[in-house]
Amino acid sequence: MRRQFLTSTTALVLLLGAGNAYAGMDEAKAFLDAEIKDMSTLDRAAQEAEMQWFIDAAKPFAGMDIKVVSETITTHEYESKTLAKAFSDITGIKITHDLIGEGDVIEKLQTQMQSGENIYDAYVNDSDLIGTHWRYQQARSLTDWMANEGKDVTNPNLDLADFIGTKFTTAPDGDLYQLPDQQFANLYWFRYDWFNDEKNKADFKAKYGYDLGVPVNWSAYEDIAEFFTGREIDGKKVYGHMDYGKKDPSLGWRFTDAWLSMAGNGDKGLPNGLPVDEWGIKVDEKSRPVGSCVARGGDTNGPASVYSIQKYLDWMKAYAPAAAQGMTFSESGPVPAQGEIAQQMFMYTAFTADMVKDGLPVVNEDGTPKWRFAPSPHGVYWKDGMKLGYQDVGSWTLLKSTPDDRAKAAWLYAQFVTSKTVDVKKSHVGLTLIRESTIQHKSFTDRAPKLGGLIEFYRSPARVQWSPTGTNVPDYPKLAQLWWQAIGDASSGAKTPQEAMDSLCAEQEKVLERLERAGVQGDIGPKMAEEKTLEEWNADAVAKGNLAPQLKIEPEKDKPQTINYDELVKSWSN
Repeated sequence: MRRQFLTSTTALVLLLGAGNAYAGMDEAKAFLDAEIKDMSTLDRAAQEAEMQWFIDAAKPFAGMDIKVVSETITTHEYESKTLAKAFSDITGIKITHDLIGEGDVIEKLQTQMQSGENIYDAYVNDSDLIGTHWRYQQARSLTDWMANEGKDVTNPNLDLADFIGTKFTTAPDGDLYQLPDQQFANLYWFRYDWFNDEKNKADFKAKYGYDLGVPVNWSAYEDIAEFFTGREIDGKKVYGHMDYGKKDPSLGWRFTDAWLSMAGNGDKGLPNGLPVDEWGIKVDEKSRPVGSCVARGGDTNGPASVYSIQKYLDWMKAYAPAAAQGMTFSESGPVPAQGEIAQQMFMYTAFTADMVKDGLPVVNEDGTPKWRFAPSPHGVYWKDGMKLGYQDVGSWTLLKSTPDDRAKAAWLYAQFVTSKTVDVKKSHVGLTLIRESTIQHKSFTDRAPKLGGLIEFYRSPARVQWSPTGTNVPDYPKLAQLWWQAIGDASSGAKTPQEAMDSLCAEQEKVLERLERAGVQGDIGPKMAEEKTLEEWNADAVAKGNLAPQLKIEPEKDKPQTINYDELVKSWSN
């Protein structure tokens, strides 16, 4: 029996060995020839050297079946279908890269954190969870990992300084917890051709007394929305605004993804306001959340926040297609490409690839877009030094519940799909830029005229004002789901904006209080503040050189201001 067992084991080893005999430099060269070519910041010799490092580092894990997961976007589809196979062929580590909905990714992650059962060997999840990962200590500190257990599987050519999103994935303790894999912003989108039409320019100037251009503030955005709504262009009535309003989980992203900060909610500070962030959550000097409502010094239901919701509702009703009210995020996304929308305040650049396809009403015959991206305008409460919009940074996360050998194999894959060898090609497919070297690559200089300002934005100094949810949010999965329900009540008319935000901050504080009572986050978890009036907290903030919560501004309208798009882009390159 024992001899038979040994024979079977030997056969298994030989079988596994045979399966990996073909993994190596021949496969790497075939991949570089077919897929990468010169679409890399590395020359061919450096590409081969990087591939050789992966081949050598992967040898102890050859034959393993590794499972990773991410949300379904173009970039991850490319990884799942093309890069996972290439990595498996080159290293002998079999990768299954599952694609599921963003909410499902968070649910799987939560389940693994709570149960300790290893569901996936690595997760690409939003850096919005940085505060969660840091406080719960269920995710490995990559800083520790790369210096210790994971040192032998950390690419010496990883070049962390080249990643543009690591400040978003670094916790207050100074450690890196997540490695950026894809990144996109929400920007202002507008019909460049309509804005440069001489009749439109003359009519706008005659009506409003200033030039039609990229709106710098919400007052100008509102005037432009009014001007275009109902105007006939190319035989069609057009709209001055687009958005979505269905009471659905995706409605929450519309607001947690920095809508309130665009209005002027929270404090100054980049990448996130401190001590009050764009969710309106305040922390103390030890980064402990102390409240969300203005009664505890937070700003979720403050004047800036309520103003942001009111403007959202007013513009949807007055200037967007009627159908927008009943749409979700994914349903509303393609609408501007259909050719009847003049501008949109809030456009995720993840939609870029779908907005530049030949034959669309918003693309010229030569393949250049009729539209452009520009920085988002800001609301009346916004002050210089605040963040101005959101960047999504999907990032590789290794949980402590994943066994070391599996985590090591998954970490190799995570580095492969973000490596300098493959990043330029991957970025051309998904247009979700993560490396400075890729952004500056000549291929993107050549392609920039067909991407409507995306590359100009990522090369601009303005980029730093766009950032993900920060570390003030102690439990992203629990808190994020409260937003769509509260905003949905305002969107449907069941509650006023003030009532909706009062309800939201109260629900957020219930979660903070539960975390404080449970003590699960130790000395970096919530520590609720005493209650005072808005005026008292505002005076306290001002005395300390801070802003939030701000007092109500009357009237909530400033002087409209626009800027010429071409002059704006020139100022960046200067």
